[in-house]
Amino acid sequence: MKVALAQINTVVGDFENNVRKICSFIERAKRKHADLVVFPELAVTGYPPKDFLDIPAFVGHNLKALRDITQQVSGIAAIVGFVDRNRQSYGKLVHNAAAFIQDRQIVSVHHKSLLPTYDVFDESRYFESACSIAPVQFNNYTLGISICEDIWNDEEFWMRPLYETDPIEKLISKGANVIINISASPFTVEKHESIRLRMLTHDAKKYKVPFIYVNHIGGNDELVFDGSSAVINAQGKRIAQAAAFGEDLIVVDIENTATQVVPQTFTPIETVQKALLLGLRDYVVKCGFEKVIIGLSGGIDSAVTAALAVEALGSENVMGIIMPSQFSSQGSVDDAVQLSKNLAIDYRIFPIKDLFDGYQMILREEFRGLPFDIAEENLQARIRGNIIMTLSNKYGYLVLSTGNKSEMAVGYCTLYGDMNGGLALISDVPKTMVYELAKYMNREKEIIPQETLSKPPSAELRPNQLDQDSLPPYDILDSILKAYIEEAKCIEEIVRMGFDETTVRDVIQKVNRNEYKRRQAAPGIKVTSKAFGSGRRMPIAHKFTGE
Repeated sequence: MKVALAQINTVVGDFENNVRKICSFIERAKRKHADLVVFPELAVTGYPPKDFLDIPAFVGHNLKALRDITQQVSGIAAIVGFVDRNRQSYGKLVHNAAAFIQDRQIVSVHHKSLLPTYDVFDESRYFESACSIAPVQFNNYTLGISICEDIWNDEEFWMRPLYETDPIEKLISKGANVIINISASPFTVEKHESIRLRMLTHDAKKYKVPFIYVNHIGGNDELVFDGSSAVINAQGKRIAQAAAFGEDLIVVDIENTATQVVPQTFTPIETVQKALLLGLRDYVVKCGFEKVIIGLSGGIDSAVTAALAVEALGSENVMGIIMPSQFSSQGSVDDAVQLSKNLAIDYRIFPIKDLFDGYQMILREEFRGLPFDIAEENLQARIRGNIIMTLSNKYGYLVLSTGNKSEMAVGYCTLYGDMNGGLALISDVPKTMVYELAKYMNREKEIIPQETLSKPPSAELRPNQLDQDSLPPYDILDSILKAYIEEAKCIEEIVRMGFDETTVRDVIQKVNRNEYKRRQAAPGIKVTSKAFGSGRRMPIAHKFTGE
């Protein structure tokens, strides 16, 4: 049996174009003489549709789209992810479903059993779990059709399974000799090699059947889906893998045990860069923008953001805005200009000293006798934020804010200032990883000026200011943040890792106190195992200390 893995990039709610793309891939699979073509989870609607699932018209459009697709399936069979209505008299109104289509007929429908409700997932909010599980016969095979989370609960692989039942075990017990999983599994760094493939390999060996895994590709809001669809044979050998971070169609003969498609290999920092590029490109295009605008400070964060934007969108679609104050060093201005020239982007310079002095004049009596402090520092950031948002309004460009995860974590950012923007591109990239990205981008030629890489980080909001006046060194800070945010360790556990207790307490207090800022931040692209946003839901008002 030849199976085509159709790894496609769809747009939520764009039914007409989603149908067109699915039908196009069906025809391509037929030309490659595939017997069966398999599409990702919720391919018809796009993923994740979220509260659109509560709108009956959305569900109805999706069902009509499925009927249109069904009429195009002849000379080949297809498995397509869609939203099915729940025909039971109880439960949620819809199912996350897969249709098995053959000869212009829906032969069978398979509902998702395990509904994840953790991190960025909230499927129990919308879907009813499968009432029954059954395989389907095709070409002398018994196909066990499953959906994403259904393969993530093997009790031998996971130390603590999340669910009582294992849908794959049930499919095998009912005679399935091929497992097909349609998925929308978001990217996080090192997830594919360290978790997905190990899990698929384990299950294929355990049950001695091939596993066909088809993953979604593309960026939707804060999530990036990396594709990397794969086929693992009954001996646990990966015999094919589709492209990472791009649409693909591969045809695999599951009876051929030889490696048929050699997988690409990337370093972790390469995958982060590719995820950010895909996430940015799709966010801009799917939201209807063409150009982006970025405030350039001469620092590493804005430099990396601009370099990513140029690679994703082209230099003609990126504008840099340089807004020096009396505290900005000439070196920083020069670095921002040099970066703009290296990237061949249009740039403008708007000095803000006169505006800042004007605000100080208005507030002179109110602030008489009070020291220069964070109020004046944040005022500079807000002046810059106003300028860049005004330019965004005038020209219709999307603003990319440039704060990294380390800054967002401890509140080293200004509401209505440098946090302004439509997308916080690197807000899930720790500062130390920002430097890794910069060095990777400079691997062939200097894009980011060397001075930007080598100078100590500074917000330049007061004379001789350095980030480490207020924060521990970033290698220490990022290690503490990872332990607290991504690994959910308490103060005592982090101190036992070798960190100073006073420093740990200070960092955790900063994280806890700045949730109100993060709640108002632009969405960011998720690349780590725990990003700020929908996957980390913390109260703003609380008294928890991290003990």
